[in-house]
This record gives sequence, structure tokens and C-alpha cells, in this order.
Amino acid sequence: MGAADIVPGVSGGTMAFITGIYQRLINAITAFDLGLIELLVARRWADALQRTDAAFLATLVLGIAISVFSLASLISSLLETQPLLLWSFFFGLIAASALVLLRHVGRWSPGAFGGFVGGVVIAAGIGLSPVFALPGAPWSFFVAGFFAICAMILPGISGSFILVLMGMYPLVLEAIESLELLSLTLFAAGAGSGLLSFSRILSYLLRAHHGPTLATLTGFLGGSLLVVWPWKTAPSDSGGTLPLLPWQYGVQVGDSQIVFCLALMLLGFLAVWLLENRWGGLEQ
Repeated sequence: MGAADIVPGVSGGTMAFITGIYQRLINAITAFDLGLIELLVARRWADALQRTDAAFLATLVLGIAISVFSLASLISSLLETQPLLLWSFFFGLIAASALVLLRHVGRWSPGAFGGFVGGVVIAAGIGLSPVFALPGAPWSFFVAGFFAICAMILPGISGSFILVLMGMYPLVLEAIESLELLSLTLFAAGAGSGLLSFSRILSYLLRAHHGPTLATLTGFLGGSLLVVWPWKTAPSDSGGTLPLLPWQYGVQVGDSQIVFCLALMLLGFLAVWLLENRWGGLEQ
């Protein structure tokens, strides 16, 4: 999840779905409520730890933190030097994840179909949106953290890509690499606020409207394929790009590396297939 969240266009929530921990993650986050405060006030530490699935969360957060701090420079380098190959691998991951999710939607009611179409449109619209820049002031890190974390827990909506759209991606990445504590603290505070509020909405929707919600999340994944499509035009003045066919890319931009890209797409697809068969994929 940490490695995915670094890449603009790939969602950590997608990785949670691939590995089958998404529902458990949402349940653990929503356990941070008034009931937990009562347990802490009563000093019932063991009950508090069990309520929040603390061992699971601690392990997950540790893995994400290690990945973010150790891979930030590597991912940045790959985005600069081998963007086609990196995007191709993630395209395969996400395409396979969307197919896995489709099997779990169940009955395709009008609501589920509408949610799927809406998810595709929203994710694709975000992917084609022009960039607008926040001023880079300290409060911008809080706002960026709030909206980015909401995207990060939605499969198919990339928190990093939201940071790109807000013009905050390079500033946040620089803060991570140079350990700017004030900026990171404000970003973390915004992320925590967004996580605790938005996860409750998701938890309710998955309980009360499981099929349509799952279909919408699948639509997010499908629409995000446009974001991670490897062959695109060069960024415009507004920062936007448009997808190209590989041979069009070869004419307009440069070497399409189509053989290596297709191989990495297949590798990403097979990786999800193996994870799905090894760990059972999506939790119900």
C-alpha cells in the first residue's frame, strides 16, 4: 500500500482490495469512536486494543511507513527514468483487480449498474482534470492530507494523484525525503481527520448497500485505468495529459517500448491472480 500510494495514479486502497484486507481495514479505522474513548477512560487497555484490531493496524502502518520512506526516492526515480514500464506494471495490477471485484458484486441491480458507471466517470474525470495549485502554505499540507487520504482508501482513486492535482505532490515528497517535521505533522493531522470521517461513510455503505457500493468501487478501478494508461501525450500547460495508442505515442512522443510494457502488464495481472488464489482475494 505504501509503494502504491507514492505513485500518482495508483491507490493504496487498490492494494488493500488485492490482498483481501480492505473490509478489515475499514472496520479497524471506524473502531476509533466514543466507545473506544470510554474503554480508555476506564483503563480497559486489552479491550481497547482488541476493539481497534491494534496488532493488525500497527503491522499495516509499519509496513506502509517503511515502504514510503524507503521507496520514495526509488519510485520518484522510476517515474522520471522509466515511466512507461512503471505505469504498465500498475495497469496490469489494476486491470486484474477490477476483474476480481466484478466477481464479488453479486446481483447487478439498476443501482449497482448506475454505481459502476458513476465510478468509471468520476475516476476518469479526475484523471483528465487540469492541475490547480495550492499556495504551499502550512495549512495547505493539512488540506492536502485530508483529501488525499480519502482518495487513498478508495480503490481506483489515487491519493498521490489528488496531490498532483492540488500541486502538492512535489512538496509532500520533498517533506518526506528531508523529514520536514512541521509539514509532515500537518499532513498527518489532515490525513487522520479525513480517515476517521470518510471511513465511517464507507463502512455504512458497505454494510447497508454492499452490492451497489462494491460496483461503484469497481467502477473507480475501471476508470482509473485511464489514469495509469502508459502511453499519453506530454503534459499541457494545465498539467493534463491525454491517452494515446502505442503506435501514436511512437510517432508523437518517442519509443513506446511496447514489448516490455505488455510483458509488465502481464506480470502485474499474474501477480494479482496469484494473490487472489493464495489469500482468497476480497473479503466479504
